[in-house]
Amino acid sequence: MKVKFLNHELEVGSRYLTTDLRESNDVLDDVPELRKRMAEDGYLLIRNLHGRERVLEARRGIMKDINRRGFLKPGSPMMEGIIKPDSDHDAIQSAMSNRHLIRLPELTNLVEGRPVMDFFARFLGGDVLTFDFKWLRTMCPGLGSSLHYDAVFMNRGTADLYTCWSPLGDLTLEMGTLAICLGSNRFEKIKQTYGQSDVDRDLIQGDFSNDPIEMVERFGGTWATTEFRAGDAIMFGMHTMHGSTDNQSDKIRLSSDTRYQLASEPVDERWIGTEPKGHYRFKDAGNKIEPLEKSRVRWGV
Repeated sequence: MKVKFLNHELEVGSRYLTTDLRESNDVLDDVPELRKRMAEDGYLLIRNLHGRERVLEARRGIMKDINRRGFLKPGSPMMEGIIKPDSDHDAIQSAMSNRHLIRLPELTNLVEGRPVMDFFARFLGGDVLTFDFKWLRTMCPGLGSSLHYDAVFMNRGTADLYTCWSPLGDLTLEMGTLAICLGSNRFEKIKQTYGQSDVDRDLIQGDFSNDPIEMVERFGGTWATTEFRAGDAIMFGMHTMHGSTDNQSDKIRLSSDTRYQLASEPVDERWIGTEPKGHYRFKDAGNKIEPLEKSRVRWGV
């Protein structure tokens, strides 16, 4: 099988893309082993962490909103999320903004629910918090995500910060899935240059690359993904390179990514409070953003 990944077609099972993501349900109660795997692999994949019904409840609330706005194919099952053929995908992305949808109680109940909060409390060894701002992804057909570290978007608090990516429904490879660059948590030159940047301070693009093949051939990584079921979660640190393969289906792909840390440690002020300010220069159309090619020459990577 081939999947599209940022304008490349990659064969599943090739040197560029594998489905060999290690599951960690077998050590879910072994915190030292979980920490060891996170340090070694750069991620933890936990099947059915959230519970399937909790995720489907969140999906139902989001799909009701999307359907109310007229973006779904008339007569199709709402929970399938089939896009109306003549829909303007840019309009969908604009209308289904994070700031609107993160207020849905069904989504809040999921990403602030006991299963994930208890997991991070055990993993980090203390009381935890999650950013008040939540990222909801409504990925339309034909779209995927560029390759990046999360650090450049949220690095003003503790370095011991983790992303939890949760599919809001069952995801096949055709629909596009999160992809991890195995070994990228040890790309020291990239971590010490690009990985120390701040998109609001430095006015860079944010992404590191749009070329998954380059990451393999130049830096030695291998891309890994899998099919996901509602309830699954994958956690990773701020210096794990990731993106998503393209959605080649006729459906909206829903997912959320939320951040967790110890409550006692510093927090990035952009993402907390009743009205988090978010990116205040990076998203300002009046600021000149340094082109990615120029940034990478400057970083020497």
